[in-house]
Amino acid sequence: MVDSLKKPSVEEIRPGVKAPAKETILTPRFYTTDFDEMAKMDISINEAELQAILEEFRVDYNRHHFVRDAEFEQSWDHLDGETRQLFIEFLERSCTAEFSGFLLYKELARKLKDKNPVLAECFLLMSRDEARHAGFLNKAMSDFNLSLDLGFLTKSRSYTFFKPKFIFYATYLSEKIGYWRYITIYRHLEAHPENRIYPIFRFFENWCQDENRHGDFFDALMKSQPQFLNDWKARLWCRFFLLSVFATMYLNDIQRSGFYKSLGLDAREYDIHVIRKTNESSARVFPVILNVDHSDFFGLLDVCAENNVKLGAIANSNTPKFLQIFQKLPLYASTAVQLIRLYFMKPINTAKLEGSVR
Repeated sequence: MVDSLKKPSVEEIRPGVKAPAKETILTPRFYTTDFDEMAKMDISINEAELQAILEEFRVDYNRHHFVRDAEFEQSWDHLDGETRQLFIEFLERSCTAEFSGFLLYKELARKLKDKNPVLAECFLLMSRDEARHAGFLNKAMSDFNLSLDLGFLTKSRSYTFFKPKFIFYATYLSEKIGYWRYITIYRHLEAHPENRIYPIFRFFENWCQDENRHGDFFDALMKSQPQFLNDWKARLWCRFFLLSVFATMYLNDIQRSGFYKSLGLDAREYDIHVIRKTNESSARVFPVILNVDHSDFFGLLDVCAENNVKLGAIANSNTPKFLQIFQKLPLYASTAVQLIRLYFMKPINTAKLEGSVR
């Protein structure tokens, strides 16, 4: 469950090209789906909203946004070792996530081109956005004399197969939580510019609007497929994906709290805010959301985060591997218990929420 923790040196597959981070349950995933099933979807009951979103994609508000300026043209050797390492990890994880979206959306655009042209063009234009994001992040890594070989990443990463409805749940949440993460960092650094350690954060306000529009697209797409939202199975799956996305972010960020500290943020407070806002956004489409204001909710996540840190310490210790297994088992078991308790915490029925947009 734990990612490898920080190490003093960066592993390279060749000079200047960073070796991809080891795949774990917490690292960004690459997805594939049933393209034939998606091609057969009838979107007619919500096609007007999808067409309106397509028109927004065509406008391409950020076509001139991702341009590096003079502030990038300097040395970044002044960043201390830990901050530098954590920032490189942030850039890599963000680049990998954006590139994963690009690959999925580009393949969907290709597969749906002749069968569902509205969806195909939406996916094509979203892949354009994700490619820009990934390229901008990868170029930022080059300021630290590193980059990712995205072609190698395409071939070397394993792909997770999800049925279309699961792709919709996962990508909707990924885009919406991305929006809240970026806008929260942007607004904090706008108020505290002395903590902006690198100029990429100046781009987050416009950047996160791409994420928001992508999330709105998946919102509209799910509403065109009410069978994905209106039965008891959908309620269970929405809870599962909400918890998975929230727990993954929480464990990752608490483990890397030093990065957020370098920005003047408390990682836990930041994550609580982002989770609450993403949960609220999800009420607009999901039949249920999590009760994140329950008195035990974040306390149970804290136990999982503490277990994750301990797992990292064990993994980086000199203890023989076979003994590490026995040391880790109680921590895995504890985390599983906390996640089960979180999953079965009574959710909130969004149909009963005053002002919820359905």
